[in-house]
Amino acid sequence: MTDLLRVILIMVSVLTCAVLNRRIRRSKTSIESSVFWILLSLLLVLFALFPVLPDMLAHLLGIYSTANFLFLFTIFLLLLCQFHLSMELSRTEERLKTLVQEIALEKRDREEQEEETEQREPA
Repeated sequence: MTDLLRVILIMVSVLTCAVLNRRIRRSKTSIESSVFWILLSLLLVLFALFPVLPDMLAHLLGIYSTANFLFLFTIFLLLLCQFHLSMELSRTEERLKTLVQEIALEKRDREEQEEETEQREPA
């Protein structure tokens, strides 16, 4: 791994952690949703500080270039993140649909009760 790549990994990781820290403090993102990015940043710093580790992993997987391994590894993690977000979106859509149905039923019940009270009152 070249020194330039190591410096870039550290800079991007530190920048990512700083942005996440700022967004968490301003309550624009939750800690739970930032854990993935913080762990990824720490892992990239670990790879930059100990370049033998990604070299070994690249060699074990039969990848000739450590940079290619890092890109492949990052793409794989981002795909996992995308899958997780898709699953979370599906759950949120289902909860939203259920809430809308419950609100519609409550509104209908309230309207029916109002109609009954209007019919009982003498005009």
